[in-house]
Amino acid sequence: QCPPPRPAGFGVLLEMEIAAGVRFGAGGFFFILGPVQNQMMHSSDAQGYNPAVPGSYSHQKVPPHQPSGQYNYSGSPNVSQFNSYQGPGQTLNRPPVAPLSGSPVQQTGPVPQVPPPALQNSAAISSAGSFPPGAGPPMLSNWQYSQSALSHPAGTPTSHLAHGTGTGSAQPSPSLSGNTNPPGSYQYAASPGGPSLQNSYMKPGSAPPPVTQPLTPLHPPRPPLGPPPVGGPPLIRPSTLTAGPPNAHCASSIHLKYLSSLLLATPHPSPAPPNLKMNRNVGYSYPALPPGYQNTSPPGAPGMQASALQYPDGSKHFHQPPLGTNHLTASMGSLSLQQEGLRPVNLLQERNILPTTILQAPVPNLHEDIQKLNCNPELFRCTLTNIPQTQALLNKAKLPLGLLLHPFKDLSQLPVVTSSTIVRCRSCRTYINPFVSFLDQRRWKCNLCYRVNDVPEEFMYNPVTRVYGEPHKRPEVQNATIEFMAPSEYMLRPPQPPVYLFVFDVSHNAIETGYLNTVCKTLLDNLDLLPGNTRTKIGFITFDSTIHFYSLQEGLSQPQMLIVSDIEAILPIKKKLLRLYLFKILLRTLPQMFTKSLETQSALGPALQAAFKLMSPTGGRISVFQTQLPSVGMGALKSEIHLTPSTDFYKKLALDCSGQQVAVDLFLLSGQYSDLASLGCISRYSAGSVYYYQSYHHKHNPVQVEKLQKELKRYLTRKIGFEAVMRIRCTKGLSIHTFHGNFFVRSTDLLSLPNVNPDAGYAVQMSVEESLTDMQVVSFQSALLYTSSKGERRIRVHTMCLPVVTTLSDVYAGADVQAITGLLANMAVDRSVSATLSDARDALVNAVIDSLSAYRSSVLSIQQPGLMAPSSLRLFPLYVLALLKQKAFQTGTNARLDERIFTMCQVKNQPLVYLMLMTHPSLYRVDNLTDEGALNINDRTIPQPPILQLSVEKLSRDGAYLMDAGSVMFLWIGKSCGQSFISQVLGVPNYGSIPQNMTHLPELETAESIRTIAFISWLREQRPFFPILYIIKDDSPLKSSFLQNMIEDRTESALSYYEFLLHIQQQVNK
Repeated sequence: QCPPPRPAGFGVLLEMEIAAGVRFGAGGFFFILGPVQNQMMHSSDAQGYNPAVPGSYSHQKVPPHQPSGQYNYSGSPNVSQFNSYQGPGQTLNRPPVAPLSGSPVQQTGPVPQVPPPALQNSAAISSAGSFPPGAGPPMLSNWQYSQSALSHPAGTPTSHLAHGTGTGSAQPSPSLSGNTNPPGSYQYAASPGGPSLQNSYMKPGSAPPPVTQPLTPLHPPRPPLGPPPVGGPPLIRPSTLTAGPPNAHCASSIHLKYLSSLLLATPHPSPAPPNLKMNRNVGYSYPALPPGYQNTSPPGAPGMQASALQYPDGSKHFHQPPLGTNHLTASMGSLSLQQEGLRPVNLLQERNILPTTILQAPVPNLHEDIQKLNCNPELFRCTLTNIPQTQALLNKAKLPLGLLLHPFKDLSQLPVVTSSTIVRCRSCRTYINPFVSFLDQRRWKCNLCYRVNDVPEEFMYNPVTRVYGEPHKRPEVQNATIEFMAPSEYMLRPPQPPVYLFVFDVSHNAIETGYLNTVCKTLLDNLDLLPGNTRTKIGFITFDSTIHFYSLQEGLSQPQMLIVSDIEAILPIKKKLLRLYLFKILLRTLPQMFTKSLETQSALGPALQAAFKLMSPTGGRISVFQTQLPSVGMGALKSEIHLTPSTDFYKKLALDCSGQQVAVDLFLLSGQYSDLASLGCISRYSAGSVYYYQSYHHKHNPVQVEKLQKELKRYLTRKIGFEAVMRIRCTKGLSIHTFHGNFFVRSTDLLSLPNVNPDAGYAVQMSVEESLTDMQVVSFQSALLYTSSKGERRIRVHTMCLPVVTTLSDVYAGADVQAITGLLANMAVDRSVSATLSDARDALVNAVIDSLSAYRSSVLSIQQPGLMAPSSLRLFPLYVLALLKQKAFQTGTNARLDERIFTMCQVKNQPLVYLMLMTHPSLYRVDNLTDEGALNINDRTIPQPPILQLSVEKLSRDGAYLMDAGSVMFLWIGKSCGQSFISQVLGVPNYGSIPQNMTHLPELETAESIRTIAFISWLREQRPFFPILYIIKDDSPLKSSFLQNMIEDRTESALSYYEFLLHIQQQVNK
């Protein structure tokens, strides 16, 4: 599906000088930064850019057809609804919360079809670190992650994912442009990845964060595989040879014989002989070799000789080894984990259930050769790693089914395919992936719709191994995460240039905060690192009660400002180029230009309208800095306290921006109520981000200055994708019905993302529409089509495979408690807005009660006293209690409303790993750090203290404790803390000498100081935002904030963890 067509002339690129007038009042000027570019910007893989804080909350929901008995999470067009479960078997006596009626999704216009791309000749396959002709290697930044350089794929122009009509026939592709790759030519280059993630608050040689490290296996080594089988395949009962799904080819019966034996990790009655070597030629029989693009043998090496059996056309014989159930040793690791997940836990007796290390995602119960090809859970994660076969089974489990995605995450290894042949299913348009079935050498079966497709001739040659006739070894079939360089068929217009427009509030209140000095200085310092190339354009608008535009025409030595006092006027203005030195002059003089201003009004709405009209011909990013409540012109707001938007002005403007590929990022630096519920809509619906700096002031609140500086550096220099769209597909029988994140739903399953950044997360809710009776596994695939800052059109694809189960116990065994918590948090935010905060809190508690009640009544064979939970859900009550105490959902506190709204925005737009850290902080004792068990990375020793329970019971007056709450850190010093720590880490003689407002640790030449600073720096490197460190004592005013995060303790308005468990037990036993 594609967005509405652009206006005439839209495809014209604004290259050197634009003399055409912009239809808009007093337009700001775009300035091409031709001379301003960094060598690192020439890498084809992308730029080493840096992240920022994610923004707003949810998006429109697509009204689904909900089978009877499924959860009714329906809601308004703006928010998905989070309702009490309405399934059969609900016996809990609670007053139901009335659902809100759904309404259809808005669309901005007709959605034309784009024909699928033609299958052309193959070109090159390269890793993320390769460089196209004429491009040089990226220049490393001043600091970088060690051993984990982040690849930053460059993007491409504005088109949208081609989506077939489902007729099963390929449509002819338009001849938009010729193929630039000569037929039959192949290029291949490999490198560890692109430039590293840059951030000013990280230091050289910093270690890769734990959240980006490969997941360590959670199970013991598996037994060796047996020898090749002798003879034919084993006999299989007729029941296993039932007809497959529609569109299955007759040859698919071969695949069905071996599917269950290879996909699911099941116990084997007897050990298998050693050294079984498998070839991934049939069905899901994957090789034990690493992906071809990583370890390859040169042509002519052993194992690459052509078979003596030849097809008439010269291709190799496609050997099909007989891999049956009796010839494979089962992978017991995942199975043992699944069984461990079902172990009953009495939560009232086992108090120490919190793991002392970072909780890893559960491993799906798949055969190891398939699981090792599965998508990284940091990118693609499901709430249930065992998919229930029917909606009735899902309803019975009382657990939500959904996906959590981090699709544009910075990656250290990203294979990039530059071939013009992108192989996709002719019916459902799924991209070929590791979980398709090759029926023979010339045919493959889609793992989503089961249609049998032909293998294109170009796909028969593997440019990695330089072998013909091994399509199953191509990188596309060996990697669950891969990126394609999209050909011209994926473009509706030429790639847009990188265009950045900055809109600054310069009212008296804004100048008083001093933010403009920090922003202009940070922009000057990072000018060379802005993502882009010679086509990059930058513009400025300032506003108070009037709007100011800036021109630097030829012959001018100083910036020329044009003031428009009639904010309703629309005047034609020509855009001129900005020479670099004049651009720097403007940034240096801008903070002083309004120092004597007494204007207190804010015309934010008209300024945004002007910015939109200036940006609409090309698309791009608007960064708006606001310090108060908008007071004049369109979009003016009143000081009325409310959780919901008070006007639809900002939402409508955001939808207009989305239609023209413009995203708006909002930086709110305010000490007063600014109605973020209304202002946030401008970012939420345009796929932007929201940043909030409460009570920002350069003198009165200096720690916020550092935070703004560090986060703005990441924001300016991180990788960016323009004019993007994302589509999520799933196996037939499953359906997606609600989306969460910052975007606009352009069609039923196509998300419009004018900008996409590596720090944004998304979530979707799903249901089982049709029984998955004939399926052993199901698959999910997300495809993100975007334009890089280098002007390349790219497609990033993630594919995940999960098993299907038929019993309730298996559903619980595979529950992912963190993903469930993250999805429920998104649903609760929507419920807070569509209903009330109290309804959202009740629904969160009911989710725990319902799931544990179902487990007790339907899974537990022996009823036991206490509150029983499966081991997989043992942390579920604790995480829900943590949500109830989070600023987004807590009651009885004096938290500012804008602060609550901002936290809700973070819930809706944070990747899961950051959301969980903000929900349930990590507590460490740091006064006794040692090198035992430490990480050694780049000559740095990173201590690894155990994670403690969030209770004052774990605090000792003779210790020092670090609490990492994601966006903030607290270092609590006990009254009797050891003198060595106080002097050798804090640098003061005694406890009484610790300053009241201490926020930095001095860098001392002591072992204790080096360990402590290394550990805190390592934690900070995990995230794209900058957490302020507050060093507090018993008499510190921030002690209450520290104790508020002690989730397991009682507060004035919330139960302790033990009291919460008693409440849950009382409800479960009703």
